[in-house]
Amino acid sequence: MPALIRNNTIVSDEWCFDASDSDGIGRRRAYSLSEWKEDGRPAHAGVQMEPGDDCRELAEALPRLELIAVHFPAFTDGRGFSMARELRDLGYRGELRARGHILPDQMHFLHRCGFDAFQPDDSSRLGASLERLQGFSEHYQAAVDQPLPLFRRRG
Repeated sequence: MPALIRNNTIVSDEWCFDASDSDGIGRRRAYSLSEWKEDGRPAHAGVQMEPGDDCRELAEALPRLELIAVHFPAFTDGRGFSMARELRDLGYRGELRARGHILPDQMHFLHRCGFDAFQPDDSSRLGASLERLQGFSEHYQAAVDQPLPLFRRRG
């Protein structure tokens, strides 16, 4: 079963992202955005967003979705960072997962944009990725994970 980082812990993945995946037995099904719309926009589902998908298509369903995964097809494709921020700004409070070609050095910045779970293609890098998530104790700038800049918090 695939692994990922959630809440600063390496855990097994209970979601299956490919309907034809034979390993998906007993796991919950996550839909692509188009499959989710075709299937009647089911509640309590997982949806995987691809670069170019419009986050606003999920706006009304955000309180009912349990997982939104953002796929990174290449580590050089930064659109997922913006998607995470937009989804959090729209009010999504569920699990927001970065999946695909993500590097350990990107983990901290992914978290600052709103991701709270990480599933790199290369699961051998999970330990290094977890270390990168815990690399900073303080931030000067405001972000999704800390909306006030340091000078406002020091009051």
